[in-house]
Amino acid sequence: MKSIINELWHGNVCPQTDSRNNSPEMNELMEYMARHHDDLLKTMTDEQKEIFEKFDDCWSEYASYAEEAIFTYAFKLGMQIAIETLTNTN
Repeated sequence: MKSIINELWHGNVCPQTDSRNNSPEMNELMEYMARHHDDLLKTMTDEQKEIFEKFDDCWSEYASYAEEAIFTYAFKLGMQIAIETLTNTN
């Protein structure tokens, strides 16, 4: 069995891009979002498209920060659970 730490170091584990973690509902939602995004762009002027692109970029950056914060929190929580499990003498 490969070491997860080594896999992380070598970049072989990338939770935010691992599509195996997406549920069918998430995949369906992504398809809807892409379709609505394309439909919306078809109705926009060039100026509106530029504003929407800036909004889209900001939203992507925000989502990236949020995913990082959630990952960090969940990792720390998992470690606290592991420590408690390993050190609990009850």
